[in-house]
Amino acid sequence: MNFLCRKTLLFFVTITLLWSTTGFAGGTQYNMRVDGLACPFCAYGIEKKFTKTDGVDSVDIDLQKGLVIVKTREGKTFNEKKLKEIINDAGFTMKSVTEKER
Repeated sequence: MNFLCRKTLLFFVTITLLWSTTGFAGGTQYNMRVDGLACPFCAYGIEKKFTKTDGVDSVDIDLQKGLVIVKTREGKTFNEKKLKEIINDAGFTMKSVTEKER
């Protein structure tokens, strides 16, 4: 492959990656600090509760930081009371939450 082809290919790959990661996802992201997250089984319990909740797009859990990251579909939001309820139903305590648009 010659230099011009490689450069053109790199350009299109870069544009595709940038386009796919820009703000087209919509929805809201909630970052929640949760007490008691100690093992993958704990994470699974919380993940299961959120994935059964209407409007949830994805759930990521960082056990080391005690952080639960929930992303919702466009147009779906939760209030702090609802988030605490879901965390409590899973057997844990939510310490704080931050919210941002995706």
